[in-house]
Amino acid sequence: MAQDKTQHILEVMLHPVRMQIMLALAGSQGMTSLQIAERLAGVPQATLYRHINRLLKAGILLVVDQRPVRGTVEKVYTLNSAAETRLGNEAVSGLSKEDHLRFFTSFAVTLIDEFSRYLKQSDKVDYAADGVGYHQLVLQMSDEELVEFSRAINQALLPFIQAAESPERRKRIFSTILMPEA
Repeated sequence: MAQDKTQHILEVMLHPVRMQIMLALAGSQGMTSLQIAERLAGVPQATLYRHINRLLKAGILLVVDQRPVRGTVEKVYTLNSAAETRLGNEAVSGLSKEDHLRFFTSFAVTLIDEFSRYLKQSDKVDYAADGVGYHQLVLQMSDEELVEFSRAINQALLPFIQAAESPERRKRIFSTILMPEA
């Protein structure tokens, strides 16, 4: 993937509203813009449509169904799992330090926004029942152990990433940051 395409995809994906749209669609069989709007109640409708179109134009979203509704066409969107929207180590390693800091800042701000919205959802939040936690651990690993660790984490997460949406399941956001100590 060319470096400018990598940077473009990151810029599109790492906008806070677009990240919320992608999180809403993650694990779903597809959603209409109205269904997405219900999940993102704080986002104005015009803003939501603009960001959906930006994700669609970038190839990050796909239209998987269209149906006529009251004189208009309602579209059903899903995340595009095609390889060109996934960024590998080679593509990301070519970014400048400034780009990495900008994208990391966007990631961190979106994470803070998600946690803030979680806290505001009701007067009483049950952290234990919701499985909320945030930790910072120091791990002593060689480069080989780091590769082994990454593979083990990916293997452990795979069944949960692939799990279909259902009434007894609730979406949970799992974010990771791994870096060497400075």
